[in-house]
Amino acid sequence: MIYGIFFIFAGYLSGSILFAYLIPKYFYHIDICRLSDDQNPGAFNAFAHTGIRTGTLILLLELAKGFFPVHIALHVLSPTDPLFALVLAAPVIGHAFPLFHPRMGGKAIAVSFGCLLGLYPDLHPVLTLAAFYLIFSLLLVIDPHLFRSMITYLCLCLNVLRTVPLAPIRYGTILISIVVILRHAVRYEKEPLQIRLLKRNR
Repeated sequence: MIYGIFFIFAGYLSGSILFAYLIPKYFYHIDICRLSDDQNPGAFNAFAHTGIRTGTLILLLELAKGFFPVHIALHVLSPTDPLFALVLAAPVIGHAFPLFHPRMGGKAIAVSFGCLLGLYPDLHPVLTLAAFYLIFSLLLVIDPHLFRSMITYLCLCLNVLRTVPLAPIRYGTILISIVVILRHAVRYEKEPLQIRLLKRNR
């Protein structure tokens, strides 16, 4: 119980560190939330406003802040512990509702990948998430990106309900998906949903 609470709190604090906001602010003196259309302190906007090298560093840090709390906890707690569901989702909750910047919560896509990677060697949830993103980006293309992400995480929920045997991992993944979907939903600006087959060449 004590270890579970510790890792939940540690994961939440880790997720609350908004690298995509802090690094551009202190090293480039820019506020990517103000510069970006969606005001999201995320890795995509970091790439757009700081370039490939800094964007890659920020992406790795966003992945790491989800990966390490979960992966370390996996070696201390049993994944059958009911608290492990909250351990798995804590960094995503921290990124979406950060302690240090309560009004700057992000969409939590990169950190959610990091959390699911933290389940290594069990890569089923993260590979499922990646597969749905690829399907809805390249084959059955969903636009805008907001809807693509929401449908991707909804499909992830449905998949893990049927395929993941351990309840804490199953419910933790669903909690991650709910948080990501909610963070996207609050930024909805009445863009029309578009679905088409295959990605158009430009």
